[in-house]
Amino acid sequence: MKHVTILVPEGNGNLSSVIGPYIILVRANEHWKNKTGQTLLDIELAGRSANIEFNNGLFYAKPHTTIDAIGKTDLIIIPALNRNFLKSLKQNQPLISWIQYQYRQGAEVASICTGAFLLASTGLLEGMNCSTHWAAAEEFRNMFPGVKLQGGKLITDERGIYTNGGAFSFLNLMLYLVEKYFDRATAIFCSKVFQIEIDRGSQSVFTIFEGQKEHHDEMIREAQDFIENKINDKISIEELASRFAVSRRNFDRRFIKATGDTPVEYLQKVKMEAAKKAFENTRKTINEVMYEVGYNDTKAFREIFRRITGLSPLDYRKKYNREFALAYK
Repeated sequence: MKHVTILVPEGNGNLSSVIGPYIILVRANEHWKNKTGQTLLDIELAGRSANIEFNNGLFYAKPHTTIDAIGKTDLIIIPALNRNFLKSLKQNQPLISWIQYQYRQGAEVASICTGAFLLASTGLLEGMNCSTHWAAAEEFRNMFPGVKLQGGKLITDERGIYTNGGAFSFLNLMLYLVEKYFDRATAIFCSKVFQIEIDRGSQSVFTIFEGQKEHHDEMIREAQDFIENKINDKISIEELASRFAVSRRNFDRRFIKATGDTPVEYLQKVKMEAAKKAFENTRKTINEVMYEVGYNDTKAFREIFRRITGLSPLDYRKKYNREFALAYK
């Protein structure tokens, strides 16, 4: 039997990402026992206190045990943290040391949403791929520049470490872990019981691109503002670099350092965000939206839109435009 530890951090974390994994794994365990007569996992909630507060005292969790009482575990699940990450990390410093020790002893580790901040603080993610909530991506990059953040990915799996995107996408991570620890049939069973879409691999469709502005390069911030104010225009990056009297190579280097994107990638994200809003809120055709955001090549527009959102323009409009969706019912 393998031991699973679901951590319960201090500091008003996210209760759903504690309860959700527990309920799903318990249900998978019951299903497995009904099929095989054996229990596969021993699942415990563990923290540092006997009573841990959530939502400013509205809820409390009572872990089964403390981390000090667990000599060895096989899988650690780290739930989402409070958005004041520096404070949360300071409050949960003992968990960081405990995760490091358990990983060295052979445990696997999975982080949910902003739990990636706690995981990255262990140093175990250095040089590795990672996902977290898209809204926390910029802060994560600033705090952990040595981690390869994959903003659009829903799940990463590398060297016994799993991470996932934001909010309730942890349900998809749990199905992924159920398949790993049980089997495919059990994962499908849980997807049906809990009505979770199985095999979803991207959070890109949910991303709201707001631009990465938490940096100190004033020239690049001005370039970002220029791009965002010229949604309808075709913008030459060469001309944009010349506008700021720097070489294209130096401009690209500074842009990547400040934002994490090349100027071309940033330009595409800004334009596709404008296209998404048009598809959500208007009845404009795909070509009308395409021209509005400065494209005249239908194939290129569709390819870039799909790469950034994970859906074609038509599928995106069907899914997120209420009038369009009603018309197709």
